[in-house]
Amino acid sequence: MSLDLTPEQLDRYSRHVIMDEVGPEGQGRLLDARVLCIGAGGLGSPVIQYLAAAGVGTLGIADDDIVERSNLQRQVIHGDPDVGRPKVESAKEFVGRQNPDIAVETHETRVTPDNIEGLLADYDLVVDGSDNFATRYLVNDACTLAGVPFVHGAILRFEGQMTTFEATVPEEGADNGPCYRCLFPEAPEPGTVPDCATAGVLGVLPGTVGCVMATEAVKLVLDHGETLDGRMVFYDAEDMTFREIQVEPRPDCPVCQPDGVASVHEVEYRDTCSIAAD
Repeated sequence: MSLDLTPEQLDRYSRHVIMDEVGPEGQGRLLDARVLCIGAGGLGSPVIQYLAAAGVGTLGIADDDIVERSNLQRQVIHGDPDVGRPKVESAKEFVGRQNPDIAVETHETRVTPDNIEGLLADYDLVVDGSDNFATRYLVNDACTLAGVPFVHGAILRFEGQMTTFEATVPEEGADNGPCYRCLFPEAPEPGTVPDCATAGVLGVLPGTVGCVMATEAVKLVLDHGETLDGRMVFYDAEDMTFREIQVEPRPDCPVCQPDGVASVHEVEYRDTCSIAAD
């Protein structure tokens, strides 16, 4: 653990170091942490920005998209000169300007069943800011089966949702779940739920949701406080309300409960991403 902070680090992270709940040891944990951010767009932008500022030592950034001018209304780590560039490159340069302590590992790829297990093997936890159901279910299934904790967020128009799953490898007799599939067993039918490109999104909305996601990630690294594990928070920016629901393990969940699927390769991540019962 990186307890020997340099004078520059003591200065940079001084507001952490003076907190009893963080201190030099907690800052050392942050500097030693390896966090994979899936998506460098609306949600990924504030997540990457705040995790880098907090001193999370290694950030993996996975995204296969390029910066478009329509992104700039909400994707605050990219600027007009970045239009047409891969988002992972723009994000890496942003982090380099913000905090030279941080190592950025770029993965210019779409996360798929063929590469997600290899990606997860290199990181302590995942923050999922993806913008499609197939990736969300894939991240849930892979993280749950591997026992890798992950933070989830989603946004549309004026609304957002966020939760955390402190995943444990499903096994008989253990305290398993819940996972994303316990709340949403399968995705909506294609075409029934609009996306941000067709329905729009309030530009500041991902800032609020992404900051909560980054907070959850920092708490997981520090092992301090209560996370949203077992709870999902729905945020309505139009009414400025927060609503919370409990997320209970589903006894027949085919992912987080024993005797379910053993690998993401057993699942077809198309249409509703459903898993047929045995």
